[in-house]
Amino acid sequence: MNMPLSDAKAALRAEIRARLKAMTPPERAAGSAQLCARLQGQEAWQTAAAVLFFAPLPDEPDIWPLLEEALGLGKTVLLPRFDPATQGYTACRVQNLGEVVKTGKFGIREPSGACPVWPLNRLDLGLVPGVGFGWNGRRLGRGKGYYDGLLQYVSGTKCGVAFDEQVVGEIPSGPHDISLDYILTPTRWHRADGPRRF
Repeated sequence: MNMPLSDAKAALRAEIRARLKAMTPPERAAGSAQLCARLQGQEAWQTAAAVLFFAPLPDEPDIWPLLEEALGLGKTVLLPRFDPATQGYTACRVQNLGEVVKTGKFGIREPSGACPVWPLNRLDLGLVPGVGFGWNGRRLGRGKGYYDGLLQYVSGTKCGVAFDEQVVGEIPSGPHDISLDYILTPTRWHRADGPRRF
């Protein structure tokens, strides 16, 4: 008998979180630096004028240096902010790091209320966190569906950002799960609908 989708996802989350917990702080730091450098070499990053970032949690790759670089390059920098009215996330423009002061609904740094909302259909690149990712572009989130709600309106390139320990062959998915275009890890830039590139 096949495991229900929610149970299969929960089991995979537990497995991947155990792998992440086993990583040392130096391994996380080195992996984050390699991942940032790998993205800097990609055309999707170099040509993107408007980029949606995420404020990393302790178990996620630290992409904050890229956000600082993007501000310096004159890119439009966006971060998600929870909107209590819609119970969903919007993308808000950040013009300096002093505007990222608020701790949001889930303990994640968010743009302050002064930062304007940016249309999701005007993004060139969305950098997407998750618990796990599959080579086919499927993403395993934290189980609330908030990011899928955001991603369904993103028209630009959607790129999952992960340590290699977070990538598996296949992610159990349902009809509401959004597929990504690329998976970025410290060692790979992988197009989800193409052959694996190492």
